[in-house]
Amino acid sequence: MTEKILILDFGSQYTQLIARAVREANVYCEILPYYQSFQYEPGLKGIILSGSPFSVNDPKAPDVDIRAMIAKVPVLGVCYGAQLTAKQFGGRVEKSEKREYGRAIIQLKKEDPILHGMTNSSQVWMSHGDSIKELPNGFELLADTESIPVAAFKKTPGDGVLYAVQFHPEVYHSIEGKKLLKNFLVDICGCSQDWTPAHFVTDTVAALKKQIGDRKVIMALSGGVDSTVAATLISRAIGDNLYGIFVDNGVLRKGEFEQVLKTYKDNLHLNVKGVDAKDAFYRELEGKTDPEAKRKVIGRMFIEIFQEEAHKISGIEMLGQGTIYPDVIESVSVHGPSQTIKSHHNVGGLPDTMKMSLVEPLRFLFKDEVRRVGRELGIPDELLDRHPFPGPGLAIRILGEITPEKVALLQEADARYINGLKEHNLYKTVWQAGAILLPVKSVGVMGDERTYEFTVALRAVTSVDGMTADWAHLPYDFLAYISNDIINNVRGINRVVYDISSKPPATIEWE
Repeated sequence: MTEKILILDFGSQYTQLIARAVREANVYCEILPYYQSFQYEPGLKGIILSGSPFSVNDPKAPDVDIRAMIAKVPVLGVCYGAQLTAKQFGGRVEKSEKREYGRAIIQLKKEDPILHGMTNSSQVWMSHGDSIKELPNGFELLADTESIPVAAFKKTPGDGVLYAVQFHPEVYHSIEGKKLLKNFLVDICGCSQDWTPAHFVTDTVAALKKQIGDRKVIMALSGGVDSTVAATLISRAIGDNLYGIFVDNGVLRKGEFEQVLKTYKDNLHLNVKGVDAKDAFYRELEGKTDPEAKRKVIGRMFIEIFQEEAHKISGIEMLGQGTIYPDVIESVSVHGPSQTIKSHHNVGGLPDTMKMSLVEPLRFLFKDEVRRVGRELGIPDELLDRHPFPGPGLAIRILGEITPEKVALLQEADARYINGLKEHNLYKTVWQAGAILLPVKSVGVMGDERTYEFTVALRAVTSVDGMTADWAHLPYDFLAYISNDIINNVRGINRVVYDISSKPPATIEWE
């Protein structure tokens, strides 16, 4: 029986950070919208109430029955969750004289298991427009700050265990916040901290065997971390009844199709078929210059080829996918799916005409957890540590029309850039890097000859999850080396520039 913590989401931008902090303590958790019903299963050990952009005094403020919860399991309210707790039990919550946002120093008022190991005058992170002015009867103050009278409190012993904090323990700026969360999980809820990659692999393979039985599963593989780890787990469960399809769409990196296919077969022993579809993709992309048009062509072509290959295998009933937890959370979030800035980087998906049930072994894992599980499975580091790479590949790194000649040009420049990052021990210091071929030619001089050739832009960013990103401050001598290497060895490119735009306002990819 897996122990579980539930996190009820009231729409906070930090809710996923709470989940990540709980998982880091080797405790399994799930995020649910506050309005979604749930069962008090035997493994449920506690509930955390998230923050929210709402005020508890708004007429349509999100609400849950905290009394009913604490009758079953311990509860921790965070920020909005703390204010909702105070209001429901008869306390006073009012708009702050000024919005409190940023660092604050808490003063501990008494000893308590949830504060074990924390020091007085510890820095925390505040983000709220309301303040708890008066605690309800039957509650004890645990901490305050210079500017707010209530920073942490608890319900006195009696019917149920209930804690609340006005700050955000889950964020980096709350220096000892992880200690508080771990105290809640272990000392208050009694979690045994057995959620580990090895535990996940064992449980998941057993669950997959039960879910799939002797049926056949087909899965599109991309060489990316998610699809590779998902396929390896499924293969551990059902062996060659997993049929992997790896399509060369003509816009992969240099040598990627051959290298990844070899790793799949020789190292991971996956039953996978490589499909060389370069020419078909090039034909369909001819004349297309709009980024969305290119994305849609590649997405449509991928599905058509995948379906064609699926029809060659008899008895396929299930589709494997590398869906991970942020995708699941996004689809059921309090606010619904966020606005689409551009078509998703990953192509493919389940067409309406393919009536198959889904197999998604990673749907409750975050990206860093997927990598840890991959290492437990023995997947090579060169696959696990790969930078994110968009589904449409180099098609959205070639601005303008796609031609085989431009692809070859960019593949060579990109390979020299990526290999250079690895050789200079810089690859793991950036989150994502790549070269972009611009539809711009400029005059140059090589020897005594005048050239008129393309320009390549180099991009490298640092990030945690890709939602925001800063341009990577690569050493000047490295940039000089790479510029010379590309210009001297890639005929057709005579100028190299470096992109120093952050996200936002720019996006990581140019298209």
